Amino acid sequence: MPGEDLGTWTMAQRVGCDVLTPAQQWMLDSVLGLEPAGEAEQPSARTQADRWAGHLAAARQFHAREGHLNVPRKHVEDVGGVPVKLGGFLDNTRRRAAKLTLERHAELDALGMRW
Repeated sequence: MPGEDLGTWTMAQRVGCDVLTPAQQWMLDSVLGLEPAGEAEQPSARTQADRWAGHLAAARQFHAREGHLNVPRKHVEDVGGVPVKLGGFLDNTRRRAAKLTLERHAELDALGMRW
């Protein structure tokens, strides 16, 4: 755990408490005083549409700044403080271009996507 944020680790243990062994659950409760996270504290699942919107926002931001979408595979774009793996997204999208919907294909074509 060196370098890991203790608050992040604590929340991860509380959220994932149901997958821990009974001994681990007991230790979190009795030793650390941590209780399982309630329904309100559970993270919401991101939908495929949410992921697409995030990646498209990153592509638009990069295109507005650079004027192209020739992004290295390992490139990470920061969109509003959230890192988005834009290079991997564009590479995978190019590989799966035939499976894209016409709407998604058109959105990337508008940015000058090189297929």
